[in-house]
Amino acid sequence: MDPLGKHIETLIFIANPAISFEEILDCLETKFEERPNESMVSEIIDHLVKKYSSSAYSFEIVEMNNGFRFMTKSAYFDTVSTYLKQISNKKLSTAALETLSIIAYKQPVTKSEIEQIRGVNCDYTVQKLLDKELITVLGRSEKIGKPLLYGTSDKFVDYFGLKDIKDLPKLKDFEDKKQVIGNDSYVAEEAFKTANENKN
Repeated sequence: MDPLGKHIETLIFIANPAISFEEILDCLETKFEERPNESMVSEIIDHLVKKYSSSAYSFEIVEMNNGFRFMTKSAYFDTVSTYLKQISNKKLSTAALETLSIIAYKQPVTKSEIEQIRGVNCDYTVQKLLDKELITVLGRSEKIGKPLLYGTSDKFVDYFGLKDIKDLPKLKDFEDKKQVIGNDSYVAEEAFKTANENKN
């Protein structure tokens, strides 16, 4: 393959989402300090698309959203889906454990209340816990703006091997000013780490 082709192949490989034709040209121009010939770049892309359409490869270059990106071929969808399910069921991150512990002991609780305790934005973590179905929306608070109220789900009990939500470890009062995420005295995360390890 032409050396330029390897650079184009690399750009498409790392693109997420798709990389446009103009973005490829702009990157190559910056890299080589010279605008590449558009016809040549187009021919290289066509060559790469044809190359990876071969049955020798489990992935291909797909043109989508006005750009190009590598995608797994549909024949291997089930394999990818199985892997994604497996990694989604792995142990929870520290942030997820901290957030989940607060929800479990303070439910029903709003996201702003969770963030007040943790001291950081929890949008991503709460969404991940919802995706894993470990928490659920219980309704809306009567507070200004009627924010959503979160609580643990039935899957939460199964995930941690509990018979009932009442079987959670007894923790110190979350209202204690000493119980701040990040301090050594904070025990919620440790209790859930133990439960998370027992899961496996």
